[in-house]
Amino acid sequence: MELVRLSDAQLAFGTAPILNKVNVQINEGERVCIVGRNGAGKSSLLKVISGDLGLDDGKIQFVNEVTVARLEQDPPRGQQGTVYDFVSAGVSHVIELVTEFNDLSMKVAESPNLMSRMEKVQIQIDQLDGWSVDSRISQTLTRLGLTPEQEVAKLSGGWLRKVALAKALVQQPNILLLDEPTNHLDIDAIAWLESFLVEFKGAIVFISHDRAFIRAISTRILDLDRGDLTSFDGTYDYYLTEKQRLLEVEEQQNALFDKKLAQEEVWIRQGIKARRTRNEGRVRALKELRKTRKQRIDAPGTANMTVQQGEKSAKKVFETKDISYSIPGRTLIRDFSSLVMRGDCVALVGPNGVGKSTLIKLLLGDLQPDEGIVHIGENLQVAYFDQHRLALDLEKSVQDNVADGKQEISFNGSTRHVLGYLQDFLFPPVRSRTPVKALSGGEKNRLLLAKLFVKPSNLLILDEPTNDLDVETLELLEELVSSYQGTVILVSHDREFIDNTATSIWAFEGNGLINKVVGGYQDYVAYLGRVEGNKPSKDEVKKADPKPKSAEAKDSKPNSSKKKLSYKESRELESLPKLIETLELELETAQELVNDPEFFKQDPEETKKALNQLAEIESKLDIAFERWTELEEKQKN
Repeated sequence: MELVRLSDAQLAFGTAPILNKVNVQINEGERVCIVGRNGAGKSSLLKVISGDLGLDDGKIQFVNEVTVARLEQDPPRGQQGTVYDFVSAGVSHVIELVTEFNDLSMKVAESPNLMSRMEKVQIQIDQLDGWSVDSRISQTLTRLGLTPEQEVAKLSGGWLRKVALAKALVQQPNILLLDEPTNHLDIDAIAWLESFLVEFKGAIVFISHDRAFIRAISTRILDLDRGDLTSFDGTYDYYLTEKQRLLEVEEQQNALFDKKLAQEEVWIRQGIKARRTRNEGRVRALKELRKTRKQRIDAPGTANMTVQQGEKSAKKVFETKDISYSIPGRTLIRDFSSLVMRGDCVALVGPNGVGKSTLIKLLLGDLQPDEGIVHIGENLQVAYFDQHRLALDLEKSVQDNVADGKQEISFNGSTRHVLGYLQDFLFPPVRSRTPVKALSGGEKNRLLLAKLFVKPSNLLILDEPTNDLDVETLELLEELVSSYQGTVILVSHDREFIDNTATSIWAFEGNGLINKVVGGYQDYVAYLGRVEGNKPSKDEVKKADPKPKSAEAKDSKPNSSKKKLSYKESRELESLPKLIETLELELETAQELVNDPEFFKQDPEETKKALNQLAEIESKLDIAFERWTELEEKQKN
């Protein structure tokens, strides 16, 4: 059933069209994803549907009594009061009606003339299903794992996002509008949200750049491009294929048009004789061609982001030995040992608030561990992407944020005008002079990348860099991170981004435990599957040990002397074969280099470095073999 329809909808900010005579309908049960570049007007379209923004022309029609709820792009910050207070504000009009009815029922005995008003209020409450509003709020909070008495001001970004979602859900909307719902959510929360939305009975219209999330829940794609809205039924991958085909067709058609226009311009500029005898109809046609070309909005260019590479860091970037760190009442990191080498890309994954940012601060020396040692490599040049964009001055222009008021910047050994540099990040000159506070979320993230990449670096710390970025910029950032010559520490909840960039995972499992897995997120998921698969079922446990508890207690003393693998050691044993395989390949490559007849003819310093590297790999391989043998023996015993 159709819920809402936009007919010839037009909307523009200045001269840029957001909606250009758009026609679209949303049906019951659909999960529609709106995609498009940053600044295309996706959030504006959601605001039009929610009624928060009016059209310049055209109309929007709702079928019957349709309730629309919108989850905004940024989580609610600076709010006072409890979670219950904030969520109940979503149905404040219903609560007010119930409160009024209760007041009237107390007074109606003394003032019978109030009966008419009381009946009207009762009808309104019945229509809104208002009698169950308290239980509806409680059930919603329970489903989302929220504590009613918790102060909203003390919640992290992920929990604020859940609170905002709860406020939208208690309204029991027929149409749920979600603007970047996965921002600030950890991977477990995203997985929960996916399953929740698939079961949602109403229609969902959402904006997201999380490709895995789009693939999981969307039933239709709406592509917003230069004011035109095109519907693609089917999967997200089908949309990508069709969109590329349509862009190629458009490019071909534009090339043919431009060729014809050029030919007509040559004709109109012919000699006097030709101008005297020219066909006036052809002149009018040329004017129409010129007008059409002037009105055409070309496809926007592609970002061309590059990093200013710093000097090489030390081969060993970070090494931790049995470090631990606690905050009052909780251990965030326990006995964690690791080695980060130059060129590694390590992804930190885990729930919000589990200690990922704390570990980064420990690595950088901003915090000191309670126990253990952190060794920081020499010659580190750090570029830190902060998810809260604290490095940006909102009052300054885009240009001044990058160049500090200067017109030129130094980049990779040459001088560039800052406006030219910013165009690589899709900021045209006019936009470069705009105050940062006027930018969209995606534009702010692009600007922060531009500000970071202008400075030489050999260590990138990327804390949620993918939030709000459009897919094209996201894919370019993936390529940039993958080809970066330095080291990358990445905090992200974007599963596909992790898969396409990370060389290893540090997974925060809670209670201070951090597991290391070689590969991307899917490798981590496979690893978890193997671990779970090795756990015996309850029936297997019962079958293997049929003794009653008294017998078990009797035998507990002799068995207590046997050493068993700890949870951490089991995880380590699982990862060692892969590590050994990787080291063997590295050793083979290094040996081939040394065995080359030309090897010792090169610069002695380079020779020394290569030999040291070979010795280091051999040492690491010996240690890994020794550790694997030790754990294997311990497991057998």
